[in-house]
Amino acid sequence: MGVLKVHQDRVNEETAEEMCKMCPFHAITYEGKKLEIGAGCRMCKACVKKGSSGVITYEEFQRPEIDKDAWKGIVVYAEWEDDRIHPVTFELIGKARELAEVNRQPVSVLLIGDKLGKAGEELRHYGVDCIYTYEDQRFLEFKASLYANIVENFVEKVHPSVMLFGATIKGRSLAPRIAARFRTGLTADCTSLEMKSNTDLVQIRPAFGGNIMAQINTPNSRPQLCTVRYKVFTAPERNEGADGIIKSMDIPEEKMKSGIEVLHRVEKPREVDLAEAETIIAVGRGIRTQSDLLMVKELAGLLNAQVACTRPLIEAGWFDARHQIGLSGRTVKPKLLITLGISGSVQFVAGMRAAECIIAVNTDKHAGIFDVAHYGFAGDLYEVLPVLLRQLKGGAK
Repeated sequence: MGVLKVHQDRVNEETAEEMCKMCPFHAITYEGKKLEIGAGCRMCKACVKKGSSGVITYEEFQRPEIDKDAWKGIVVYAEWEDDRIHPVTFELIGKARELAEVNRQPVSVLLIGDKLGKAGEELRHYGVDCIYTYEDQRFLEFKASLYANIVENFVEKVHPSVMLFGATIKGRSLAPRIAARFRTGLTADCTSLEMKSNTDLVQIRPAFGGNIMAQINTPNSRPQLCTVRYKVFTAPERNEGADGIIKSMDIPEEKMKSGIEVLHRVEKPREVDLAEAETIIAVGRGIRTQSDLLMVKELAGLLNAQVACTRPLIEAGWFDARHQIGLSGRTVKPKLLITLGISGSVQFVAGMRAAECIIAVNTDKHAGIFDVAHYGFAGDLYEVLPVLLRQLKGGAK
């Protein structure tokens, strides 16, 4: 590894102008008689190779090897709010147990909040070795900076090798703060995780618009952090017996400082949550006009289903963004998913391929959606849908 170093004693108006013009990414600036390299730098080293000799140099440095034996175990951050554990927690526990089998690491849960007795006891039924609890009335409301202080304290005391967070509003707020404090990596929205024998975590997620699956690891950083969307993994069955221990952690008073004070809390109306739906009807560009959605909504009413869509219909203004399935939308795992007029792009499929039963309707028999569908109709949805509606209403064929 290396860094670019600017030798200010060799900078003058002439060399500064030359360097600024040379950078293809416009990352070099000259202000106040000081030459600086900004965040736009891509380390192409053109300034070193072609610029004025000695003004900017590339200096190699060797980062000390981390002692991986000092970092043990996989920890799942559990979200607890309104007397409810977020279900993504159980999915992460199931995956953590699978990963831990590779090198026999312990699996633990980190729980922060107020009145945690019920939550701690429930988590004991999911095969974890330890539930670490930080309990205080001041944790009743989620404050990102305060919670980050507590997670930081936990990491300093326990030294986990891996921490898994749900890709929820809270998880996406908390995980980056921890990564910054420990100068470690964070991979967001992972779709798969693998463990190496040396405890390195391979974090897999789509990249470049879903055209490749990137394998990311941080071999010389600990803890290893990632977020995972709800419904990506499968939750384990609840055990009848309660295993694992509950360990109450001391809370240093200096960690309880927060610049945020919650004055009032207003409950938002419950919104559509596609991730919880058991039946979904998804529509794509095969729908010709917005008025044609009336047929789709009629079908959804008969099947007690939620209506979802692909990104083009969001951009057309036909749906709210909460109804989108895919990489930039929701990840779903319903018992039944019916797709109407959807070609099956990589981005869309990444968000729905775990559905138990997929029925696809598309005029193009070579459409990618048929590669993941369990049942397919190569036909016009405007012919298939009226027939299906009549059948569900008990009418003639």
